[in-house]
This record gives sequence, structure tokens and C-alpha cells, in this order.
Amino acid sequence: AKTIGVPVYAVGGFVRDHLIGRTTKDIDIVCVGSGIKLAEEVSRKVNGASKAKTYSRFGTAMVRIGDDEIEFVGARKESYSPDSRKPAVEEGTLEDDQIRRDFTINALAISLAEENFGEILDPFNGIADLEAKVIRTPREPGQTFTDDPLRMLRGVRFASQLGFTLDVETKVSMVSFAERLNIISAERIHVELNKILLSPKPGIGLAL
Repeated sequence: AKTIGVPVYAVGGFVRDHLIGRTTKDIDIVCVGSGIKLAEEVSRKVNGASKAKTYSRFGTAMVRIGDDEIEFVGARKESYSPDSRKPAVEEGTLEDDQIRRDFTINALAISLAEENFGEILDPFNGIADLEAKVIRTPREPGQTFTDDPLRMLRGVRFASQLGFTLDVETKVSMVSFAERLNIISAERIHVELNKILLSPKPGIGLAL
């Protein structure tokens, strides 16, 4: 990242799991610039790294190093049409990228730059929600769920996997927007239900 001159951060579920001591092999990296260019640079310079697999429409790329999958993306804004969960994307700031995420506990970022390595960027009080074991959206929940209704099932899944509770406003909004799940494919719903069934206490997720 320093070579190509882009600020770079670890984000999302990897940061959440790192802070609560939970093991994960999927690492999400956001840079303020081209995620694809950064992935290609990593692929060239890191011993044992696979060739970067790129998804140009979304500006993302994936590199495998050993058992770890590292996904790279440029910081972005997203906009959605009412009948699709596939966004139109444009370049944005780190905070633009954090606010588009599903829940505050997944909107945390850790700087990987030399000058402030390890600094946590937490604009939506995700650490407080981690400590309180609460699942809450970074924006007004109706907007978050309207944009991507699958986030409702993801919230239920995180509650079941982590033993967290849903913020009251978030839970009420899930009920209000439940019909939006009609635009989600059965296959994507199936994946989330399987993850709920495989969680330590699936009854929590099934009840929700």
C-alpha cells in the first residue's frame, strides 16, 4: 500500500472477530484508492500469494495466502434500486465505506499504515456495541434494510452465532421491512438459514 501510495485498513468481520478473540480466515481490506491495484501488488510481492482474482464491476479482488482469503476493495459509496440488492458503486472515503456496512460491529476499521498502525477507527460506536453485545445499524435501520434486505437475516445470524441481542429499533425495523426479503433469492436465504442452524444456539436465530 505504501508503494502505490494508498491508505489501507482492515475492516468488517475480521476486525470484529479480532477484538472479541474469535478466529476467522477471511480478511477484508479497504484502501482509499484502487482495491484491485492493491491486490495485484500484494499478489506480486507476497511469497505464497495466489494470483489476484478480480471483480471489476464492484472494484474488488481476492488473494489467497495459505488458508487465508484476503478480499480487497476500494473505499466506496453505494446506491440501490428498489427491486435489487445489487448496488451501483462509486469511489468514496473510508467513512463512506463504513456507513454502508450492515451493523456497527462490522463497521470498525484498523489502520495498517506505518504511522498509525493498529489505530481503530470507530465512527459509529461499534466497540461500545461489541462490549454491550448489541447488534445495531450504523444508519437508520429502515434505510439499511431497504438497501439490502439480506442484512435482516445477517443480523439474526450474528445474534445466533455471537450470542448478541438486537437493538430494539433495529428489531422493530426488521419486522416492518420483512416483506423486502421477497427480492432476495432463495439460494441466499438458504445460505443464511444454514449458518443459523450451524450456530452454537440455533434456537436464538430461529425464534428471531
